[in-house]
Amino acid sequence: MAERKKLLLRLDPAVHDALAKWAGDELRSTNAQIEFLLRRALTEAGRMPGHAEKIRRPGRPAKAGRTEPEPGE
Repeated sequence: MAERKKLLLRLDPAVHDALAKWAGDELRSTNAQIEFLLRRALTEAGRMPGHAEKIRRPGRPAKAGRTEPEPGE
């Protein structure tokens, strides 16, 4: 997996608060919500690069060699 890019983003505090609330409602971090929205906008505009990696599923990454969640997870 390629190293993820880091970006400093300045937002109006009211926009940040609304975005953080939206992210919480969807059980995402604010950062993950921003990436989700940017990917959706790129796709809708027909500008999503075909070689872009898939967005990671919510939650902890799977343990190496495990594909199915264990009971109770």
